[in-house]
Amino acid sequence: MLGELNKKELIDLLESQIVGRIGCHLDGETYVVPVNYVYKNNAIYAHSGNGKKIEMMRANPKVCFQVDQIKDTFRWKSAILWGDFVELTGEERQQAMQGIIHRIMPLTNRPSQDSSHGIKVEDHDSLVVYRIDLTKATGKYETHNL
Repeated sequence: MLGELNKKELIDLLESQIVGRIGCHLDGETYVVPVNYVYKNNAIYAHSGNGKKIEMMRANPKVCFQVDQIKDTFRWKSAILWGDFVELTGEERQQAMQGIIHRIMPLTNRPSQDSSHGIKVEDHDSLVVYRIDLTKATGKYETHNL
């Protein structure tokens, strides 16, 4: 059976996952990349080193975000959301980064001193921490009793 996720199911899916995909678009090029994230207060919080994704989102803050939960070919949930990239600074940046680390670190098998995907501690200040303010969302699911 195919169906649409309601608002609560969309939020439950966003809160239960830690990896989503950001799609950004600039000058005729679309770029999609996976990111670790935290969902809170109708926003996606994530971080990244400087690079193509950040350059594109700075130039065009309209982004798309996708997350899914796949048990098998016939049992899955998927959400696509749209929103606006906002680069964080100061206290909000620090709180968002702490939230990301606290969400991701308990799920790793090998915690290390490098709390952000192998990025050296001395380079953490150069990380770009950002929020995607969500403006639209849709979700679908499929279930089958096999």
